[in-house]
Amino acid sequence: MRVMGVVLLSVASLAAVQAADIEGRVVIKRKLTRRTVTASARSYERGVSVEPGSSQDENPLAMDRTRVVIYLEGNLPSKPVTATLEQKNRRFLPDTLVVPAGSTVTFPNLDPIFHNVFSLSKPKTFDLGNYPKDQTRTVTFPKPGVIFVHCHLHPNMAAAIVISPNQWNTKPDALGRFTLSGVPPGSYTIVAWHKAAGFFRQSVRVSENRAIGVEFVIPLDESGAANAVARR
Repeated sequence: MRVMGVVLLSVASLAAVQAADIEGRVVIKRKLTRRTVTASARSYERGVSVEPGSSQDENPLAMDRTRVVIYLEGNLPSKPVTATLEQKNRRFLPDTLVVPAGSTVTFPNLDPIFHNVFSLSKPKTFDLGNYPKDQTRTVTFPKPGVIFVHCHLHPNMAAAIVISPNQWNTKPDALGRFTLSGVPPGSYTIVAWHKAAGFFRQSVRVSENRAIGVEFVIPLDESGAANAVARR
């Protein structure tokens, strides 16, 4: 038993030494996301009035950076998780979510009004119906892809759930910095996705115990838009 324990420890140590990080930065030069025009609560609600949350005071470039999803393509291990997409102040929070294939997302209603959650996206189509405050619905997403989520009752509500093919996924911080930790050595395609800009891909080679640097510049002019379409 002691010999087996030493062997297992050695294998684990070797795996830790071999793994490396992919560190990177997302550069966004101009605002990507258009402002959402929301009807007044009185226009289509009865009973309790819930004013929509606003992001107008936020830095638009910082906000767009946090709406980028980064992940690795390829047949790599996937560790499903349980994540939450809230319905609060007549918004989906967060409005961009990334989870690995096989994960479950819960949709709690935190508003004192009815909400609905549905998607017509090809990777996973569902309609959770209308449900009141403090009730929750759940959906499991077995296949990779982008899921666009909406509410039948409130047309302004929209979110995107990116189902990555494996466990290596993340979102940048407000400064655009991101890290994919513990990536096994090898050659990969790293993907950046933004709802308004589309997909951007780069090839990376990960060496043992050595950090790799990547930069994604999200193009916003006509040539950049054509480039984004070409990479989809």
